Amino acid sequence: MILRSYTAWLVPVTLTIVSFGTSAAKATAQIAYPFEATYDAAINSTLLEQTNEGVIVRTDVDGQSANAPYGLTNIDILSYTKINPTTGTATFNSDPVAVGLEGQPFGSLSLFGEGGDKLYGTIEGSASLVQEIGTGTITITDGEGRFDGATGSLNLTQVITSSPDPTGISQPILTLIRVEGSFQAVPEPGSVLSTLAVGIGGAGLLVKRKMNGKKATIRA
Repeated sequence: MILRSYTAWLVPVTLTIVSFGTSAAKATAQIAYPFEATYDAAINSTLLEQTNEGVIVRTDVDGQSANAPYGLTNIDILSYTKINPTTGTATFNSDPVAVGLEGQPFGSLSLFGEGGDKLYGTIEGSASLVQEIGTGTITITDGEGRFDGATGSLNLTQVITSSPDPTGISQPILTLIRVEGSFQAVPEPGSVLSTLAVGIGGAGLLVKRKMNGKKATIRA
């Protein structure tokens, strides 16, 4: 009788622990990380194609920041840019097909530092070579370390500080890149396991108290 009562009580407790652990995992997975940083960057371009509408270049961006959060002090971008010299406008994208190129590898974007935490994503946007400003959107698609599985969207604003060659082919373009927004990251496994451990430990204590109560009642 005691065993049957104990089993009947333990089953719902176990289900509660599982439910609690699942809910905790879902909740922690929704944590948002705000992001705001300014990078001093250099843009180097490689001519890939020249048409009547302008030129298409591969752009490599390398930048560093002194105020980036989470230790993500470096930004590295490989994208493709179509420049219209008549209008002085440029469009850039991680996808080469978006600017009219075939047979080129997909671009890349990474935010990283000295530690193991990293963010990966794609970029798209446009710039005015006349006004020397540009805007774009960074889409976070993955990460490493505590940002494994990260997703989100960051806004990019670019202000050119030096452009002896507006295309960046013969000489690099110097620019300030401001990145701001937020992203969500999958929690580290340890945080979920710790939550479950606390729940299981607490349930074990309750089971012990319940059994002690049963024994006291029987003795009485």
